[in-house]
Amino acid sequence: MESACLFCRIAAHDAPAAIVFEDDRALAFLDHRPLFPGHCLLIPKTHYETLLDLPPDAVAPLFGNARLLAGAVERAMESEGSFVAINNRVSQSVPHLHIHIVPRRKKDGLRGFFWPRGKYESPAEMERVRERVAEAMINFR
Repeated sequence: MESACLFCRIAAHDAPAAIVFEDDRALAFLDHRPLFPGHCLLIPKTHYETLLDLPPDAVAPLFGNARLLAGAVERAMESEGSFVAINNRVSQSVPHLHIHIVPRRKKDGLRGFFWPRGKYESPAEMERVRERVAEAMINFR
């Protein structure tokens, strides 16, 4: 636990939170500034700053919980679906890995991802980007 980390303090029950789920590795609580009621944050209890820091053996349990939480939020809020998202460093208000689970309804005002989307300049540019990412995948493992 990193004592300065708010989410570590929540995981240790040393800071208040509206907890909706907890097991031995993860904890979920309502976001205090929700996009919509029912917006939850799912965190690993161990401090990891980003998804890239999460050990491979912790990925399946965390995302298994995210799957269950998404279903529970949809059912509890009687929503038509959910938005599941992670920020890594950029736009990450608390530097502790957390997964947003947000209930969604058609025409709820949330527009796709929260930024303007664009197009590749050409098929050739798209292919260059594809090659770079594919190569990085091979070398990242």
